[in-house]
Amino acid sequence: MRLVTYEAGRGPRAGVLTAGGVSDAGDGGLGALLRTGGVEAARDLHGPVQPLEEARLLPPVPDPGKIVCLGLNYRSHAAEAGMEAPESPTFFAKFANALAAPGADVALPRYSQRVDYEAEVAYVIGRRCKDVPEEDALACIAGYMLLNDLSARDYQFKTPQWMPGKVFDGSAPCGPALVTPDEAGPHDAIELSLTLNGEQMQASTTADLIHSIPASVAYLSMLMTLEPGDVVSTGTPAGVGSLRDPHVWLKPGDEMRVESPQLGRLDTRLL
Repeated sequence: MRLVTYEAGRGPRAGVLTAGGVSDAGDGGLGALLRTGGVEAARDLHGPVQPLEEARLLPPVPDPGKIVCLGLNYRSHAAEAGMEAPESPTFFAKFANALAAPGADVALPRYSQRVDYEAEVAYVIGRRCKDVPEEDALACIAGYMLLNDLSARDYQFKTPQWMPGKVFDGSAPCGPALVTPDEAGPHDAIELSLTLNGEQMQASTTADLIHSIPASVAYLSMLMTLEPGDVVSTGTPAGVGSLRDPHVWLKPGDEMRVESPQLGRLDTRLL
């Protein structure tokens, strides 16, 4: 299934993408669905179908309790940065203000001149979990989606903690839908790429992750309880603008497309 949160004049609604549009799956959006009946509940729902052109897509989970992002988690990205692969996952947080819908216009922060792109695969937690063994971790995942971890590099590296460069409004465009694991396929074979104004800048697969998706679920659930609707973004591959020669910094009018044959297409335009 491909699950979305959409707005069609009645507040946020959960929905299932179908050939005819969006089949309604309940009030409150996908986060509410995950916290109550879970993904499987949507399989049995047969609400009215809204034509896709009449439904405004929102971030798939517009109200996550946590947005956890892994850093330096692709071998290719660690190599281009000249850094050793970290033994333990490196992570930081974003907040709900960072979320942006598929197709959104995002305003660049006025205080930064060095904003970069990062194409990522994110997963969403489907059930409450703590201290999950790695071999059981995939059962905790409701689905996968694309995420663009926009990063103000000049502020990211002002302090030892990266978060000042990661939290501006709209810095986490995501979507277009949450794809359930049965449709997304193997967790270590999800492809992703990013184009900037039509030029490919990044391309890889989750086979290149240093800390795999089940390994990151196990590690994070050891440190804290993960709840339904929590978003975990798994890191970015090589090709970021800050490590190119010359550097590539984002500017108003730029158009980015993060794409995956498994997860769909996420477009973002910068203002």
